[in-house]
Amino acid sequence: MTGIRVVVADDQELIRSALGIMLGLHDDLEVVAEVDSGSAAVEACRKHRVDVVLMDIRMPGVDGIAATELITAEHPEIRVLILTTFDLDENLFAALRAGAGGFLTKDTPGEEVAAAVREVHKGHSIVSPRATRSLLEVAKRAAPRGPAPLWEALTGRERDVLAAVARGSSNAEIGAELHLAETTVKTHVAAVLRKLGVRDRLHAVIWAYDNGVV
Repeated sequence: MTGIRVVVADDQELIRSALGIMLGLHDDLEVVAEVDSGSAAVEACRKHRVDVVLMDIRMPGVDGIAATELITAEHPEIRVLILTTFDLDENLFAALRAGAGGFLTKDTPGEEVAAAVREVHKGHSIVSPRATRSLLEVAKRAAPRGPAPLWEALTGRERDVLAAVARGSSNAEIGAELHLAETTVKTHVAAVLRKLGVRDRLHAVIWAYDNGVV
């Protein structure tokens, strides 16, 4: 079986090396490059076939946010997982807007980092539980714009589901609230993602707050 190919981008050599060694212990993960800047991460993604990038935010020159935006624009199939020292980093929301699939703090245990790489590779979002509330508070404080035309493309039920997703509800909780089967909720969520053109639930939430619909 082909392993998940990972690029590690961090300007601290100790962290790069530790992550590379830790990920190398897993048969299904392969570190194809360890780099010390955002520009080098972009180049690594151009040079290698890459599935996931573990990306530090604060790096000299091209930082992690700019690199994430470049990588996800050029290679939509590549998932970026942000690494940060603090779970309340003010740049996290900008990184998610740039296309990152989530973030982890640098004190996350190695096994959890490996599990997170697998999850973002599957298309899921990874967000530090401690920072989820703070992240949504940042989104709420952003100046709201009027509902985008895409909002009009959603059915009434899909809007209800999006609002519930934005509140952090699970599919089971949404089903109970709206009196829907969980499989029906999953269908509505998939329709919302498709119509909004976003890759996952997390980015649907960002879209909803950005466009002032919740």
